[in-house]
Amino acid sequence: MRFRAFWRLLALVPSAVGLAPFGQALAAAGELGVRHRIDVIVSAEPDAPILSRLRGEKGELSFTVRLSANSKESRFFGMLRPSFPDIVVPDGKPLVQQTKLWEEDVCHQRRGLPKVTVTRLEGRFGEGEGRIEISAINRHIGLLVPPDELTPGIKLEPGSDSLGLFYAFRAQTRNSRLNVDLKIYPIDCFL
Repeated sequence: MRFRAFWRLLALVPSAVGLAPFGQALAAAGELGVRHRIDVIVSAEPDAPILSRLRGEKGELSFTVRLSANSKESRFFGMLRPSFPDIVVPDGKPLVQQTKLWEEDVCHQRRGLPKVTVTRLEGRFGEGEGRIEISAINRHIGLLVPPDELTPGIKLEPGSDSLGLFYAFRAQTRNSRLNVDLKIYPIDCFL
């Protein structure tokens, strides 16, 4: 009985070896990769000081995002520093509408999401004595807790919109009550 099982197994080897190059060629011709796009939206909580005191006033915001997106085909590490100079404090709408922050040019193997962290948020709204200055940073080991602490990495529910499926993360300031939402879109592509 062992003898028959051995010969059956031995008979399957040539057919498996014969199909192996066909499977490799098929996989190489249509191997699916990914590239990522990151968009940003800045909003204020309903109880934010700028909404209660400065509706309709002009202001500006800037922030720093640390980004690490590394794969065999594409390597990026750096600080992105977007700024939005002409913001009018709206009524119930985001301060900054969805805006593209970064996008990969190269298709690469799937290796997970890029690592993004909002490390600083600064802004000014209003004029004169009613002016509000915003300066929020992350907490660092060995330093005092900042007056307006920025809490990054709050995971939001994934979703989809006109650009496709996205994963979302929020950075939120404690006192100024602002949110920086980062949407990461994995875009399918062929290697």
